[in-house]
Amino acid sequence: MKTAFVDTSCFVAIITGEAGSEQIASRIGSFEKIVASNLLEAELRSVANRENVAANVDSRIARIAWLHPDRPLTGEFHDVLAAGYLRGADLWHVAVALWADPRHEITFLTLDNRQKAIARALGFPT
Repeated sequence: MKTAFVDTSCFVAIITGEAGSEQIASRIGSFEKIVASNLLEAELRSVANRENVAANVDSRIARIAWLHPDRPLTGEFHDVLAAGYLRGADLWHVAVALWADPRHEITFLTLDNRQKAIARALGFPT
């Protein structure tokens, strides 16, 4: 099954209509399964409220299979930070992807260049 881990940045671009958002939506739509950290919902709803586009959120996140780590991600945090520095939320998303897929078979989708470079350095297709 073709699966993508999607970072919040992709959905923010879509709901706010950023340049290239149609291509991002199409790329996400090409995957059979979409997974994400449950932090994505809070981040996305915050931006949607700030930008007054909250009505666009529910339909965009309907396909997401939410990932809820059931243990501390200390090992994953160390692995991610060994590959490079990320801010807290970006670190969380990549660590959750590692927790969910230690074999790096899912595609990690993000618009954040630093996060993308680190996900790629860890072995994820991007």
